Amino acid sequence: MIDQDGYRPNVGIILAHPTGTVLWARRRGENAWQFPQGGVRSGETPDDALFRELYEELGVKPQQVAVLAHTAGWLRYQLPKSLIRQRGKQTCIGQKQRWYLLALTDLMMTPKFDVADHPEFDAHQWVSYWYPLSQVIPFKRDVYRRALTELSPALRWFGPLAC
Repeated sequence: MIDQDGYRPNVGIILAHPTGTVLWARRRGENAWQFPQGGVRSGETPDDALFRELYEELGVKPQQVAVLAHTAGWLRYQLPKSLIRQRGKQTCIGQKQRWYLLALTDLMMTPKFDVADHPEFDAHQWVSYWYPLSQVIPFKRDVYRRALTELSPALRWFGPLAC
């Protein structure tokens, strides 16, 4: 599903531990790390996509988390020209994302990367809240900065903000 401007709807997931750290995952078979994210399917709401992606990518069930906040609107990024691809009759030039900040409520939870047929991740780390800004692929940095900045007040309420 691509909108009229060429952006694919997507959800971004920031999963926070009570210590204020967040889950950072490594893409399978690559040395590329990111927050979990995934596309919104046709007929699906962003909230539906959030919980589907959370389970498919991390094996985390809705009852193991609490939604602390989400971005007020869509945050967009454009793909580098080398990654732009045709999808049917439409060209996807980037993604528009609704970002969610979740609190881990089940402290015994360990991410499971083998829930989906084609796992996206193969490792994880709990890192300081702002760490991903300097580590994520450059074309996503502005969206990460905007999402982390907008959502940080909710994390301060939930637990210590690790910087």
